[in-house]
Formats: sequence, structure tokens, C-alpha cells
Amino acid sequence: MLYPIGIQNFEKLREGGYVYVDKTSLIHKLANSGTYYFLSRPRRFGKSLLISTMEAYFKGKKELFRGLALEKLEKDWTEYPVLHLDLNSGRYMIPGDLDVVLDQHLNNWEARYGVNRKYDDCSARMNDIIDAACDKTGRQVVILIDEYDKPIVNNLGNEELTDYYRKTLQGFYSVLKAKDGQIRFGFLTGVSKIGKLSVFSTLNNLRDISMDSEYSDICGISEDDLHAYFDESVASLAKAEESSVAACYEKLKETYDGYHFSEDSIGMYNPFSLLNTFSANKFRDYWFETGTPTLLVNVMKQTSFDVTTLSDNVIVASDDLNGMQDIMNRPVPLFFQTGYLTIKHYDKEFQEYTLGFPNKEVKNGFLKFIYSYYVPVN
Repeated sequence: MLYPIGIQNFEKLREGGYVYVDKTSLIHKLANSGTYYFLSRPRRFGKSLLISTMEAYFKGKKELFRGLALEKLEKDWTEYPVLHLDLNSGRYMIPGDLDVVLDQHLNNWEARYGVNRKYDDCSARMNDIIDAACDKTGRQVVILIDEYDKPIVNNLGNEELTDYYRKTLQGFYSVLKAKDGQIRFGFLTGVSKIGKLSVFSTLNNLRDISMDSEYSDICGISEDDLHAYFDESVASLAKAEESSVAACYEKLKETYDGYHFSEDSIGMYNPFSLLNTFSANKFRDYWFETGTPTLLVNVMKQTSFDVTTLSDNVIVASDDLNGMQDIMNRPVPLFFQTGYLTIKHYDKEFQEYTLGFPNKEVKNGFLKFIYSYYVPVN
């Protein structure tokens, strides 16, 4: 079995014969029940692959969906012009870094749709590109944005640079509302919601599905997925571990499962850790070994919150869990959104969530991480 470790392109995955956990029925549901969506998920949880799958769908690449749920659900396979903005690639250390990334995408789209550039402002250019794409194809535009807020979250603590990036992105994303009649579908992803309120302040028709139980398994691998796609892999892992298959399933659950993105959602496995475990036939802390995100490092350096108090019984009000105000002094919502804490229980009467570590991999890795900040080394 071929495991798509590090592969974020749906076309490459399908043509290469890699295993694909079918999420396409949820994509079809989104496409036919609304227009603008936002999804927050931890890093390496499959957001980029989800965006790439949507791109293939809206480009009408029916052949890539052979044998998947969408093949039967979709009847028309209309090809739409797709504008895919990926903000993963930039370093975002100076104001010009964001301008370069936006300019690269805008140049490509202008060339594709024959736009004669009239302005330097990225919002005005985006406006013309949408007009040209609709005129050239006769169809509405699909806009897909991956890691919408990376320039902002990479610079927490640098107020001047953060403010510049926020204003630039706010103006750029405001085009989505201005050109609403020419947009068929819009989907935006990110790790956190730090920039969401300010960046999308004018886009009040954006539906946040991050904590919607209906879409809790749109990224990641569920228990049902594990049995449907990886029974053979688990058997191979059990042999390598010299244990029973049942014991191996239990250890996988204890080590990598337990992510709950709403109070009534099913538990989800970290796909990156799971696929690496099957590929190497060995249990390790794969997700944590890829490094701690800059966002969390910046918060840890500046927060007045005692992170050493985090455990399996962190209580937080429901309003606070979605809010990102005063992140340096109240970082618990950030730990939830980045995958270091997850929902363990919800008290309906008091509208409070109990948060805790999702699994052993995260708990062990996080404790080792905070020791480097709080425990003096001789």
C-alpha cells in the first residue's frame, strides 16, 4: 500500500495510486448547500489536500474521482474557473514578502485570463481577474484560499508588521463580498482564528464549519476510516510490534486518536502520524517531531499565562473557545485550535467546555516542549 505522506496534491495522489480516505461526499454537500466557508484545523491535518480535491472537483476532472462517492453524487461536472491562493510558501518577515506572494498569484491569473493590468493595488487587480475569468469562461469563479492567515500568525508580537499584513489581507479578501454575484464557491482554511474577525470583518456571509459536527471528519481519519482502509496496515504493524491486532488498534487509539472538534463529534486520528506509523511500521511522535509552529513559539515567549497548569481538565467558556482576543494572556483557545488541546466534555447548563490533551503523542510532546521554556537546565 502506498501512503501519501507529504502529498497535498489530489491529482498526484490519485494518479500515483496512493491510498485516499474518501471525503468527497462532504465536499459535494458543501458545494450544494452554501457559498462561503471557513475551516480551522491543526497543521498537517489534511487541509491542503482538501483544498486540492475541491480544485479538481470544480475543474470538472471527473476521471480523478473514479470509484469515489462524488462520481455517483455529481451529475453535471461543470468546469469552473478556479483561483487557488496558497499562502503556505511565504516567509513573511518583512512587508514585501506578502506582496511578492500575492503578486505571483495575480500575475499567473492575469496571464491565464488575458487581463491587461491597470493597477498596482492587489484588490483592484483581483477584481479585474474575477471579471475576466467570468467573461472568458461564461461561468462563476471558485476561490480557494489555503492558510489565509499565515502572514499574521507568523508575526504575533510584531504589532507593526501584523497590522500591515492584516490591512493588506482585509482589502484583498473584501473582493469576495464585492464580487459575490460572480463567485460560485469560496473556501478558506487556516490553523487558527486569530485573524478571522479582523480580516473577514466585511465578509459577514462566511460560514465557519470548524466546530460543526456535520463536518467534523472532513479532515483526518475516523475509527470507521481506519477499519475501512487500513486493516491490512494494522495487521502488518502488529506483526512488526509482535503484538495482537486488537492490541495494536488499542495502542493506535491511545497514541494518535482523540481529536474532537465539537462537543458531539466523533474522535479523529491525526492522519500525518497514522500514515507515518504504517509506513515505518513503528510508533513514534511523528507530528511533534516535525517541529513546533512559529505561532506557538511566539505565544510561549510572551504569554503571562502559566502554561504548566495545562492538564486534562482545563475549563473554558464556549464564547471564549471561538474568540481570539488577548491571545497572549489567554492562549487556551489557541492551544485548542492548533491541536494541542481538544474537547473532552461540554456542560450545556453552564455552556463550558472541558479541554484536555487528545492523546499520548500530543501530551508527551507538549510537556517536553514546555520544559524547555520553564525548567532551568544546568
